Amino acid sequence: MQTYLVGGAVRDELLGIDVKDRDWVVVGATPDEMLARGFKQVGADFPVFLHPRTREEYALARTERKQGRGYHGFSVYSAPDVTLEEDLKRRDLTINAMAQNEHGELVDPFHGLEDLRARQLRHVSPAFAEDPLRILRTARFAARFQPMGFSVATDTMALMQQMVAQGEVDHLVPERVWQEVQRALHEQEPGTFFEVLRDCGALPVLIPELADSDILAEALSALRAVAQLDSRTEQRFAALLLPLSPEQAVTRAEAMKAPNDCRDMARLACHFKSALADLSSTQHACASALLELLDYADLWRREARFEALLQVLECALPEDLRARVKALQIAARAAGGVNPGELLDRGFKGKALGEAIRLERLKRIERALPESNR
Repeated sequence: MQTYLVGGAVRDELLGIDVKDRDWVVVGATPDEMLARGFKQVGADFPVFLHPRTREEYALARTERKQGRGYHGFSVYSAPDVTLEEDLKRRDLTINAMAQNEHGELVDPFHGLEDLRARQLRHVSPAFAEDPLRILRTARFAARFQPMGFSVATDTMALMQQMVAQGEVDHLVPERVWQEVQRALHEQEPGTFFEVLRDCGALPVLIPELADSDILAEALSALRAVAQLDSRTEQRFAALLLPLSPEQAVTRAEAMKAPNDCRDMARLACHFKSALADLSSTQHACASALLELLDYADLWRREARFEALLQVLECALPEDLRARVKALQIAARAAGGVNPGELLDRGFKGKALGEAIRLERLKRIERALPESNR
């Protein structure tokens, strides 16, 4: 029984990056032997165990065989006769297919260290083509390591293009695609993820609304601007879909199985972009339109969401619309000062109370707006 540190922990240590998670491969052991040593089994598809003290994951060495289309079309074989090299060969990229033995010595049968030094993301073997999810993973690693000079190797890009042409990407389930997109949105250079998908031909399949080069350029400019902030997933996703209509954004978010907060933020951002572009220059009409936007955003009950939306608009909208975002902020502050309790005390009730609140908010916005032009 031999134990090896594998994958990302080895890669990141060689790159001088802080190692957050450590994964291990165990060669020459059976599940019963692992359980006898106090490990707890957690893997459902293949034997993975938690160390009794560190809680780190230890997987028995395994191989995989393609049996059908898509991510789930694999059979897994795990037994004491599976070698470390056989286990590493099933991995996606050479820089992720290195290991260290118990003495810290590097085991690198697929020349991952060479590709690490050359800043190349290269597939380990032709088996890469058996799993279309690896296209998204490769794009995500490109987004993570682009600031360090990494790019997708020419032969790997050609293989990815071939996989797309053969229809492999069509069989990815939306939930798996969303998991990779969500992670990619928080990588070091998230725009690179979508550029790699474009280059290999997967973007028109996965997010066809962004396939047009001008739309993609606008989307990535907005995403990169918002990514400079300590922004949340829904803000980055909204920036990515900002060139779309609200209807297109909602349709794409639902097709990708994005969470409701991401769908709603994308809908709001796209709606506000269009509405602010059409904002009237006359004071009363402008105030009325701004109040409608505040109502549409449900500012009165969702103030935190509105502030997050403002961050997206401030960063991602074209320069000529930034002043209108400022007017929106002023309107929100002015209208937020209305106290419904005071109007109740003056005898307003029911529908009359609602109309009185609206009129008071409108008056306050009209009074506040000229201040934005001084």
